[in-house]
Amino acid sequence: MEEDRVDISFEEAAARIDEIVKTLERGDAPLDKSLALFEEGAKLIKDCGRILDQAEQKLVYLQKGPDGEPQELPFNESE
Repeated sequence: MEEDRVDISFEEAAARIDEIVKTLERGDAPLDKSLALFEEGAKLIKDCGRILDQAEQKLVYLQKGPDGEPQELPFNESE
């Protein structure tokens, strides 16, 4: 699924979101630039969500199996 592909790291996206917020908070950007920045920020936030979802899907933990060997199990938050 091409839509799930994220080409930016979480840290890069978070840094860019921070820049956008600071620019918008200053309030000195023209309306059209402010709207463009807001849209870019919204997309980056969505990308961050995807990155976190992908990372969560990869989380596993190791547990000693019945044969004594380690086995990978899905990460379960309730444990």
